[in-house]
Amino acid sequence: MSKADLSNVLSKAGGGTRGKQIPAAPEAPAPKKAPPAANTRAGMSPITVHYPPAVRDQLKIIAIEERRTMQSLIGEAYNDLFAKYGKPEIAPVD
Repeated sequence: MSKADLSNVLSKAGGGTRGKQIPAAPEAPAPKKAPPAANTRAGMSPITVHYPPAVRDQLKIIAIEERRTMQSLIGEAYNDLFAKYGKPEIAPVD
């Protein structure tokens, strides 16, 4: 028995994969594309502010009680501020 034969016998006996063809893993399906969303933010700019969590929580509570979005409430607050300073009330409110 030659050295190559002994190697093959030992490989087969030990469950080795040398010289064996391993089946290819099935190809994952292409990720589904999300349907195009309505572009409701077109022409808008984000305004980021930082407050303690209690401020956010209170705003969320008011939004739930009034059945409105936080964005709508914040728009109302901006308009109140604009009015106080004699500026046009231009913030959109749902």
